[in-house]
Amino acid sequence: MDVLALITSLRNELNEHNYNYYVLDNPTISDFEFDQKLKQLQELETQHPEFFDLNSPTQRVGGSITKNFETVVHQNRMFSLENSYSKEDLTEWENRIQRVLGNVDVEYVCELKYDGASISITYQNGKLLRAVTRGDGFQGDDVTNNIKTIKSVPLQLKGNYPPKFDIRGEIILPFAGFEKMNKELIDIGETPYSNPRNTASGSLKLQDSSEVAKRPLECLLYTIVGANQFFKTHENSLEAARSYGFKVPNQSKLVKNLNEVFEFIDYWDTHRHHLPYETDGVVIKINDLDQQEELGYTAKNPRWAIAYKFKAEQAVTLLQNITYQVGRTGAITPVANLQPVQLAGTIVKRASLHNADQIEKLDVRVNDWVYVEKGGEIIPKIVGVDFNQRPIGSVPTQYITNCPECGTTLVRKPGEAQHYCPNFYECPPQIVGRIEHFISRKAMNIDGLGGETVTLLYKNGLVQNYADLYELKKEQILPLERMAEKSADNLMKSIEQSKEIAFERVLFALGIRFVGETVAKKLVKHYKNIDALMQADYNELVNVDEIGDKIALSIRAFFKDEANLELINRLKDYGLQFAVEEKESTQVSNKFEGMTMVVSGKFEHFSRDEIKQKIEDYGGKNGSSITGKTSVVVAGADMGPAKLEKATKLGIPIWAEEDFINQLNN
Repeated sequence: MDVLALITSLRNELNEHNYNYYVLDNPTISDFEFDQKLKQLQELETQHPEFFDLNSPTQRVGGSITKNFETVVHQNRMFSLENSYSKEDLTEWENRIQRVLGNVDVEYVCELKYDGASISITYQNGKLLRAVTRGDGFQGDDVTNNIKTIKSVPLQLKGNYPPKFDIRGEIILPFAGFEKMNKELIDIGETPYSNPRNTASGSLKLQDSSEVAKRPLECLLYTIVGANQFFKTHENSLEAARSYGFKVPNQSKLVKNLNEVFEFIDYWDTHRHHLPYETDGVVIKINDLDQQEELGYTAKNPRWAIAYKFKAEQAVTLLQNITYQVGRTGAITPVANLQPVQLAGTIVKRASLHNADQIEKLDVRVNDWVYVEKGGEIIPKIVGVDFNQRPIGSVPTQYITNCPECGTTLVRKPGEAQHYCPNFYECPPQIVGRIEHFISRKAMNIDGLGGETVTLLYKNGLVQNYADLYELKKEQILPLERMAEKSADNLMKSIEQSKEIAFERVLFALGIRFVGETVAKKLVKHYKNIDALMQADYNELVNVDEIGDKIALSIRAFFKDEANLELINRLKDYGLQFAVEEKESTQVSNKFEGMTMVVSGKFEHFSRDEIKQKIEDYGGKNGSSITGKTSVVVAGADMGPAKLEKATKLGIPIWAEEDFINQLNN
């Protein structure tokens, strides 16, 4: 056997043994035998570097160092799931589905919702190409080197797989591995990790992949994306993923109706405590992929899937005192400082009290014993008081009337639950908070600036607003605490690089109230540049997709403020991006200009995505649902009966595929 054939044979054999051990939990050789074969392969690869392969089993030990994780745009967006907390929520979800699909038979796949770090892994020609974190759903960090160290992630697929696809899943840390890691830390006098989920998530961003390799992480995969043409149902795709070599949890189950969904939920609500991993709910998905495509997506979630969250864990502890935090918008948040208590895998010391109404409603008082739970198992909140343990002489909580930071009298607008400090330009936490928001990773992403450094810059009179960052000099920041020569250089470089950040993130960074990431993207797509947005009146704004009354009023108020306009002009002068970088248009005609078209059903000559692209190429707009504003429905076979009925009722023209093709050709 020649050298390359021997190397290939060893790689294939070791990949199979990895699969048997880490995916099937059924090893067929001893650890000693595995190590000997791995050692033999390493020696051969060292002697023959011309046969190096990034996806060789020898590369799982890590060793590469990543200083900065490259940001990668997801080819297929990673949507979040709508949450539900009761069976009534699920019934309402099914009703919404039936209104779109018509009263057709629907099968569901129930899966456990594992609590880990989301990952999207791309395979091309059977080889692992790239692994990217969820990020904001549109883009994430390239953590390929770290993911390759996880033994349950196949480097080379088996069987008859699609040429290229993404597979999505969760990186998790099993309880046994988490406890082992913490024991080792305690033995050497170090602080143990707080919970498996955060430890797994943090592992993905370690700079040294050899350190990741030491952690007993696992990858549980749950959906294939970008290859629907190869499968008819979600269950088919899960079976295929298992055959390719992926670790797909075997707890998933195909069910025929909502009652069987409820049975699955009831079973795992109690039996989940015997699982080796953290899980916080059940994910329910429509099984038929055509029905999934028919249902489509909202701005944030797929309509064909929903998460059911198990009831949050509760704990009882002592409320020691109440403090008040001031946010970047001036919003006041009361915070309960608690006697530390263990809750859902973490030590809880603080919990939100939300607002004055909530305090009054629960009648929460200092020195009360209170019930604490994690809202969505993430943010602790107080949900009740044990009145039997209330001390004698207890007095009701009096909500503060003045800002705890600057002393300004608080205001509360009609119809709003929160109090606000109106001292927008002089209240220190608001100033620092706006700058922190501006530099944050999802906004301007200025590395080397954290909350403490921003506070130091403010206290030393170097910045009063985020525009001042662009006038900082190296010699000004060097004297600051913990600011060395290299740190100062990196900070100045990062500030300069932020001038290339895209307009949608700059708009989000400005901190306009109610303008989050998604709203900023919608506004940028519609207005293209900051000047057009500033000139838009209320009536124009509310006609933009997903911009309602509250957002429109907030935008108008922001751009009426002379101080804000001055900041924007300064940022323009510094070179920040306040216009969309125009991409080369694919439009070939304006035939469908002014038309909103809805695509439904299966097609013979085009895929749905190809038809949607054609609509845009010919100047039209794609609609997600049929309304009075819909111009035409392009209908294929098996169009949803509910859509057909609604289009007919509204008198909307319906084009078959041939009609659509004829329109293109005319």
